[in-house]
Amino acid sequence: MSNAAENLPDDPALLKAMIAALQAENAQMSATLQAHDQLIQTLRLRIARLKKQAFGKCAEKIEREIQQLELALEDLLIAAAESNAGPINQADEAASAAPVASVPERIMRRRPRVSAKSVRERRELDPGTCCPACGGELRLVGEDVSEILDMIAAQMKVIEVARLKKSCRCCEKMVQ
Repeated sequence: MSNAAENLPDDPALLKAMIAALQAENAQMSATLQAHDQLIQTLRLRIARLKKQAFGKCAEKIEREIQQLELALEDLLIAAAESNAGPINQADEAASAAPVASVPERIMRRRPRVSAKSVRERRELDPGTCCPACGGELRLVGEDVSEILDMIAAQMKVIEVARLKKSCRCCEKMVQ
């Protein structure tokens, strides 16, 4: 401690500026930590809710979503542990699992923002070149495009799935 005190300037204005900078940095780190904690909490709540719904019509979809959320949660916990943000233990997890039934969760309706620099992969689902009804040649009319966010080991990738729309030149039947 005495070595650190010797390295500090004697000017009160410089000391005040250093304190202000450290306080701003501390506030920014606190906000980041709070955002990570809130994200971890919401992921835990979603996983708990999905585990309760695992026996229904869409059990396979729910199981895949649970696996993806658990991977995302694991990545966040690893990132939090690496940044020494604070101990995250099983007691926090047990405490967060208890209020699942009493706390209504708000559903996010908007899409998360993904940077334009993100890795993108395009997959096209082509119905073929021949009409299944009459065997005539198909021409491209349009496409339905959907995007899926995929998190791979702390890396996000956008998978764009394009379902091509084609129509037959002979019978004008639409094929997807």
